[in-house]
Amino acid sequence: MQVKQFKRWISVSLVLWVGLSGTASAIPAEQPHFKDVSGHWAENTITRLVDDGILDGFPDGTFRPDESVTADQFIKMLLTSYSQQYPNGERKWTNEFVQSLSALNQSILSQDYRTFNFKPNPNGYWAKPFIDIASDLQFISKSQFPDFKAKLKREQVAEIIYYTAKETEYLEDEEYSRKAASGIGDLQSANPREQKFIAEAFTKGIMEGYPNGYFGVGRDVTRAESLAILDRIVHKEKRIQTSGSGQPALEKIVPTRDGGYKKIIFPDTKMLLAYDVLQDAAKRRGTNYDLEETTLRLYKDAEAKSQDLSKASADSHGEEAALWLEPQYRTYGVTVKAQEGMLARNQEAVKTFTNYLFAYDAMAFDELFMKVYNEVTLGRPVEDTTVQVGGYSVEIHVENDLQTIVFSILEKKV
Repeated sequence: MQVKQFKRWISVSLVLWVGLSGTASAIPAEQPHFKDVSGHWAENTITRLVDDGILDGFPDGTFRPDESVTADQFIKMLLTSYSQQYPNGERKWTNEFVQSLSALNQSILSQDYRTFNFKPNPNGYWAKPFIDIASDLQFISKSQFPDFKAKLKREQVAEIIYYTAKETEYLEDEEYSRKAASGIGDLQSANPREQKFIAEAFTKGIMEGYPNGYFGVGRDVTRAESLAILDRIVHKEKRIQTSGSGQPALEKIVPTRDGGYKKIIFPDTKMLLAYDVLQDAAKRRGTNYDLEETTLRLYKDAEAKSQDLSKASADSHGEEAALWLEPQYRTYGVTVKAQEGMLARNQEAVKTFTNYLFAYDAMAFDELFMKVYNEVTLGRPVEDTTVQVGGYSVEIHVENDLQTIVFSILEKKV
């Protein structure tokens, strides 16, 4: 059982000695916090976070920085890292942490766990309170660890980082993060799901590889590594700058369906600004819209919006029009349903978007749009085709329901 070590430095004692001259001198005799961390790469982090009560040393005066950490220990340390200890020994969540959570998660903390005191469960499994909170905040899934007392692997830590970031900040652009992590020597030894987590943790600068270029897939995470990782999770200024990790001029943090956020990296300034145009187009519909990632959905009315957003599945949607961007494929799009009143309600929003894209050729697109829309409303068949409008190729497709029209807009290759 671990116990808290005495202090970072044993109080300075004054050793008096009498020199040849007969005068007394004061010599500070400082002792290190732990006898086995001197010169260790994580010495400063260990010392600071032990002082903060994140992890303790052992009764024999050692910290054992290279020993493994179990899943329950890491979860306890993660939650404790988001707290502040007061002089009376009590802990409370930091304001920064609470404010980073969604309204739902804030409610969970304030209502379901208002008596949580950051202390082990005195009656039963010691880690149960920590695991319950982490699960309810969706930092972890209880099913992901068959045994919480088992040693934690580095890829499992990456998974915890992924879901913690999803709930407290934002996720990185997945395609970009995978590219940034592609140079990791043992990345392919992880399964595709684990690769996503590793790429996120690596691109965010929270986890790094070893000097040999390997991430350490399948390797136990150590006590020292755990503290360094937790320090970077909480303190963003301590994160590692990965090579090529910054394209700030082409980045945006956008909302996701589940109430979180993710980073999108756009291929060029044109599409980056198109996202701002989506936001402008949304205003043409009052509150009858939903902007999720890079898709603006336009609804008939508040009831239709409410019904759509309350669906458990995201596989189908009930909007009557959508304006969208596909950064990965450098494609813009307009999707509409040929139904009564749709055009009158959404034409201004659609034109706001297409006028930006086509500029001087906007009228030519309007004519193409109305021609196809009228054909569909009259029940006439429309074959898939591609039409050149200005500097764009417009691919036209009518869905099997014979009502939904998709205009995919791609810049012509030079």
